[in-house]
Amino acid sequence: MNRKYFVSLSIAAVLTIGGLGTSASAHSSVDDLKKQQDDVSSKKEEVNGKIDSKKSEINDNVSKQKDIQGQIDVLGKQLNDTESKIKDKEKEIDDTTAEINKLKEEIEVLKQKIEERNELLKERARAIQEKGGSANYVDVLLGADSFGDFVNRVTAVNTIVSADKKIMDEQKRDQEELEKKQKQVEEKLASLEKDKASLQTLKKELDSQKAEKAELFKQLEKQQKSLEVEKADLQQESDELSKREKSIEGEIQAEQERLAELARKQEEERKRQEAEAAKKRAAEQAAAQASASSSSSSSASASSAPAKSAAPAPAPTVSSGAWTRPASGAITTNFGTDILNGKPRMHWGTDIAARGSVPIVAAADGIVIRSEYSSSYGNVVYMTHSINGKTFTTVYAHMSSALVGNGQSVKKGQQIGYMGDTGYSFGQHLHFELHAGPWNAAKSNAVNPRQYINF
Repeated sequence: MNRKYFVSLSIAAVLTIGGLGTSASAHSSVDDLKKQQDDVSSKKEEVNGKIDSKKSEINDNVSKQKDIQGQIDVLGKQLNDTESKIKDKEKEIDDTTAEINKLKEEIEVLKQKIEERNELLKERARAIQEKGGSANYVDVLLGADSFGDFVNRVTAVNTIVSADKKIMDEQKRDQEELEKKQKQVEEKLASLEKDKASLQTLKKELDSQKAEKAELFKQLEKQQKSLEVEKADLQQESDELSKREKSIEGEIQAEQERLAELARKQEEERKRQEAEAAKKRAAEQAAAQASASSSSSSSASASSAPAKSAAPAPAPTVSSGAWTRPASGAITTNFGTDILNGKPRMHWGTDIAARGSVPIVAAADGIVIRSEYSSSYGNVVYMTHSINGKTFTTVYAHMSSALVGNGQSVKKGQQIGYMGDTGYSFGQHLHFELHAGPWNAAKSNAVNPRQYINF
């Protein structure tokens, strides 16, 4: 898009400069260039605004990347912690599984003991059946032959009863212990498996979140590269516009110098024509000396009448030399530093104030390079002059109206407008500037008009 813009500007510049051979195109060339310069400056401001916007977007993107990277780091730490917990749970499961395996071995031993006890109890039951089936410990005691035999029988019976009771108690205790251990290890294993499953679910969620954040970070990085490219393109466009702006400034200066040179040549041609006219008048006067003095006087009056009618009254008296005062009135502000609204400022010209309808005249022979209205200068005329081989520019600001147009050739003392109060002004006056060289917006070549003009 910017290439088309520059192509259009270049074509316009070529067409403008190419047509300078005619007077009309020469007069409008500076205005055309200044319009191009304004267009380029406007475009440059727009592009610089876009650059600032891209910088803001890039900063926001970088901030988002930092935030996402921080979230990824937190998720990474959570993942590491979760993986560590999963490993701990896996170790506990392994330890519990080993404990279960060991318990299984103990259970097998207990089962063997229980089986052996069952066999012993079965053996006792068979023995009782073989002795009649109705034998009991009372019969055994009553069958004693003597007191000593009775004591022995009682001891034997107590031993057998105690032994049977012990076997039964051990049987019951071992069975309960077996069931208790089985329940404990099964509950522990189930709890560990549940914890491990929860941790694995958490790890899966964290992995998913981390993947999403990583994808978002990747998109932000891609967007960052795109924004950097767009910013670089805009910066290149701004640089090209700056170059074009400087180029147009150079073209404007060259055109002003060309117009000044044109003014110089016109001045030389004017002087040559005046010299020829003077020679012609001298010859006519010599030839008419034999004629009546009344005819000579009439001829002299006729030749002076146009000059009198051309002088605009009440314009200031035209001074001899190259320069003359541009307006009648009092000097209210001189060139240099002064105070405006309580603050010091640089005043680049001389202010002349007067009441009524006050004519403003050209300070020297020249060509109008700009006649326009601006918010600061109001109705203003810029003129270029070629005097003694040097280029000068004069500025006539705050006029109520201008009587000359772009490209118009003007004589010293010729009226170009009326004093006014337009633009940034505080009362009717003429703000007059004199620049030693072509017009410079920075006013670096502005000089004190009193150096050349007697106010």
